[in-house]
Amino acid sequence: MKCPTCHEPMIVVEHEAIELDYCANCAGVWFDEGELEILLEGMNLDRSVLSMDRILTSPEAQTKEKKRHCPVCQRNMKKATIGHEPEILIDACDRGDGLWFDGGQVGQVIRQLSRIEAASSDSQDRLITFLGEVFQVRE
Repeated sequence: MKCPTCHEPMIVVEHEAIELDYCANCAGVWFDEGELEILLEGMNLDRSVLSMDRILTSPEAQTKEKKRHCPVCQRNMKKATIGHEPEILIDACDRGDGLWFDGGQVGQVIRQLSRIEAASSDSQDRLITFLGEVFQVRE
């Protein structure tokens, strides 16, 4: 699979039965349909906030950023914002194939949801450490 940002081949990284496609060049992460929800559920975080249905029915984000192609179906993806303070701009395949996060954005989303959900649990701490090591997330 090729990265939708820099078009380099991505590698597969496994974490607790989830296979994520990761670009070692730009540190972006591709979540196939349902993988993000599984990750959040495993951390005891509200997965409905980032459900594919919710993202796809939200209004298109207004941005000058160039549209990216889905690495699965090659169609233009929708620009969507998630989270708050700051909002995070992601790309979503309108066919539901998956979600693209630029480098560091997954960690930002997890930290935002962790603050909303209350104190971090051990599984949240493990995941944030994993993301920091593998996906080069910076505090």
